[in-house]
Amino acid sequence: MAVKGFAAPEVERAFTRARELCERVCDPPELFPALFGLWLVYLLRGEIQTAYELAEQLLRRAQNTRDPAALMHGHAALGSTSYWMGQFLPAKQHIETAISLYDPERYTLAFRYGAGDSRVFHLSYVALTLWHLGYSDRALKRSNEALALAEGLSHPFSLTFAEFFVGVMRQLRREVHAAQEHADGMIALSAEHGFSQLLAWATTVRGCAMAEQGRKEEGIAQIQEGLAAARAIGAELWRPYFLCLLAEACMATDRLDDALSALTEALTAADEHENRHCEAEAHRLKGELLLKQDHSNAAEAQRCFQRAIEIARKQSAKSLELRATMSLARLLAKQGCRDEARTMLADIYNWFTEGFDTADLIDAKALLKELN
Repeated sequence: MAVKGFAAPEVERAFTRARELCERVCDPPELFPALFGLWLVYLLRGEIQTAYELAEQLLRRAQNTRDPAALMHGHAALGSTSYWMGQFLPAKQHIETAISLYDPERYTLAFRYGAGDSRVFHLSYVALTLWHLGYSDRALKRSNEALALAEGLSHPFSLTFAEFFVGVMRQLRREVHAAQEHADGMIALSAEHGFSQLLAWATTVRGCAMAEQGRKEEGIAQIQEGLAAARAIGAELWRPYFLCLLAEACMATDRLDDALSALTEALTAADEHENRHCEAEAHRLKGELLLKQDHSNAAEAQRCFQRAIEIARKQSAKSLELRATMSLARLLAKQGCRDEARTMLADIYNWFTEGFDTADLIDAKALLKELN
């Protein structure tokens, strides 16, 4: 898993064979980690619906056995899969349950359930979930806890995994210098230890950070390189998210056809594979792209922004709802509907209780002031 990637055919063959052997015996305890391994394979391939069905099976088995380790991993599997489906509140509940069941004396570096430390995995995922739910400061705190834990373990794969999630967290918070620092550290670790999957992801994160810092063409090339490397090993899980970032970078360089292609693929993944964690953002970016193509597209762009808001609300994704509302408010203001724009933006802005030093909330406050 560490060297070939979680979605590699070799990994699937090993866990499939393990399951076959278990099925010859009367329900041995080894069946649970075999199924957990297959869940990882399908999740990392981006086959979310199949992964979700396996995660439900894992949690049912764990509840029947009442084994604390199995319960922890069952909740973690269902929680992290729920995250990718855009079900952020259930994701948070399941992952926090997994965190509460973690026993460092028993589970540290429990390789039967993956290539790294379980608590690093749980903390990293709950951090992403918290950001989507609108708790940016708590999200960064959890992300940093995962990184500190990984550093203390002196375990390269766990550390590289944590670096990746912190890099993504910094990118979500639009802290591009910090995102690149973590991506650079991750690239060095991945290259040293031969972590192909993590190297592909790190290359993409670095490309996004470079593009946002003005090195747009170089950044786009890095994003495309990372996407190609991940696809080559079958690791498609993060592809829709990275496609949204690629679309943003392409829009900034007026490569509008490339941006549209990226967003179309990201939205297709949501419909075909239930990979919906960035579905609202993809619709928002499509609206921005339509406006950039031609201002006569205003009505269609408005529908995209409204669709993004609708999805974000359904998912309780306050951070994405804020972004989509800002996009819609700017459009409405240009159309002379300043009161409507101000009211809707004030409603979502006033919901937040933290993260006021992040770029999104700073921009929202400035836009509110402008609309006033």
